[in-house]
Amino acid sequence: MFYLRLLITSLRSLDSHFLRSLLATLGVLIGVSSVVACMSILEGASNDIFKRFKSLGANVLFVFPEAARVENRVVGTAQTLVLEDIDFLMRELPDQIERIAPEAIGSTTVKRFQKSVEATILATSPAYFDVHDFKPDYGRIFTKAESESPDASVALLGAKIADQLFGGADPIGQIVKVGGAGYRVVGVLAKRGSLGFMNADETVYIPIQAGLKRYFNRKWLNRLTIAAKHTDQLEELQKQLQRALRRSHHIRPGQPDDFRIFNQEEALQQVNQVMLVFKVVFYSIAGISLLVGGIGIMNIMLVSVTERTREIGVRMAVGARRGDILLQFLIEALVISLLGGALGLLLGTMFADVMEKVLRYMNFKTEINATVVLASLGTAVAVGVVSGLYPAFKASRLDPVDALRHE
Repeated sequence: MFYLRLLITSLRSLDSHFLRSLLATLGVLIGVSSVVACMSILEGASNDIFKRFKSLGANVLFVFPEAARVENRVVGTAQTLVLEDIDFLMRELPDQIERIAPEAIGSTTVKRFQKSVEATILATSPAYFDVHDFKPDYGRIFTKAESESPDASVALLGAKIADQLFGGADPIGQIVKVGGAGYRVVGVLAKRGSLGFMNADETVYIPIQAGLKRYFNRKWLNRLTIAAKHTDQLEELQKQLQRALRRSHHIRPGQPDDFRIFNQEEALQQVNQVMLVFKVVFYSIAGISLLVGGIGIMNIMLVSVTERTREIGVRMAVGARRGDILLQFLIEALVISLLGGALGLLLGTMFADVMEKVLRYMNFKTEINATVVLASLGTAVAVGVVSGLYPAFKASRLDPVDALRHE
């Protein structure tokens, strides 16, 4: 009952200065809504990336070309990975490597008559679909002979690309324009969503040799995806790959590698480092909003202590202890911060939902989970306690006699 009376007294005090209390609440509301929005965006992005890498399988290694540098400045990607590396690695490590998928990646407009759509272009071999256990919904995957032919003009469509270009019509055997050149559709892949570094449903797949010659007009690759025969020997395979590629690229002892090899865990660590930068930036912005809200609460409470000095003296004169005065002002600060936190949680959730709907064409996802809810409410409580502690302590240390004399 004692704490209930304190709560009622605090609410009445806040209600007597409604506009001032509302403005203090608004500061916390904006801060907490910023925290919720930032956390939901980052949680959604992190989970999406995690699912993408999980879909690649546990026995996969990735080989990327090293960054190209001029006077220690990154100017692009080194053109060091080529198809000959695949033959070399399969000869050197036949007992450790199951298959290798070359990947050359770009983006362009894919057309069919008057319809057009922006798509990712991936030139690869049939090994890519075996590595990722990726099956066609109907039609077929291009053959090894088509993959090795520089003149093959066949293509596989992701599910979303096929739907946008053909609707309900059968695309098998039809011609689509990729970068101005015609490709005959031989298959449509099953819906897969995110697959590693891209969205599989928004991708057009073409044979590697023809892709390098007709579309990319180059010999170098963006990536090699390597499936290991023995999952428990990935680290050893990684070291063997490094030694083999150094020989293939004629890199002398003491010279740095012109490639990078990652396993799934290392790739996730690289992504987490990038996400950490975003978290620092996002939470710094949200933290500034919360700091402003906390200053607003402290200001309101200090003004309230000054205005209610005589009231505090009367309470002490009739038996209220210093701890009771301290608790009353803390409860007032907590009520402001919790109300702002609850409304901020609602506003942040609405903002995250709007962001997801507006950017759904980019497969942008947000996620509100228990961690986000508890963190936002916990932040609101912390702001209330920290902001209200000094004014409450100041009120509790007032001398009763001096307080009663205050006009």
